[in-house]
Amino acid sequence: MSAFAPRPPLPEAALAQIFADAHTVNGFLDTPVPPGLLRRVYALARMGPTSMNCQPARFVMLATRTARERLGPHLMEGNRAKTLAAPVCVIVATDTRFFEHMPEVWHAPGARETFAADPGLAAATWVRNGTLGGAYFMLAARALGLDCGPMSGFNAAGVNAEFFPDGRWQANFLINLGYGDPASVFPRNPRLPFDTACRVF
Repeated sequence: MSAFAPRPPLPEAALAQIFADAHTVNGFLDTPVPPGLLRRVYALARMGPTSMNCQPARFVMLATRTARERLGPHLMEGNRAKTLAAPVCVIVATDTRFFEHMPEVWHAPGARETFAADPGLAAATWVRNGTLGGAYFMLAARALGLDCGPMSGFNAAGVNAEFFPDGRWQANFLINLGYGDPASVFPRNPRLPFDTACRVF
């Protein structure tokens, strides 16, 4: 089948796993996440579109308690215990010099020079597309059977100093990752209806 041929929607069970039945989890079962599965998550997530295929998102996977303890002092109190206990905590970061890779990932010449010459354009691009990359990562993780606990409750300056002292990568948000404990899931908060959130012209 051509990549551009019409195709049927995913089965309802798949949509439910990725969206409708998926919740942010606050605790995990004592089940490890194999390194090979982390590689599969990234292999899917990297296929999500970014402007000019720039791919500025970077993923630092803290898969040992020792690594997560380095993160601990920089977390809000309510996020500390669950992060230390999670099988994996992913620092979703952004490469502020993503454009150095543009000759590898973009078909037209000159992209690296364009971004290097315009810091404002580069920053807007890495902020927007780096966040997209983190969202793709969560959807890929859910598609492969994992649960996610995304967080923004941390001291970004502290995390950057601890993990990215050269300043090139910058922490965006965190994702605790593993197999969720159903008892840790809060009731779902309401989502806005179509007529509030959408306009069709």
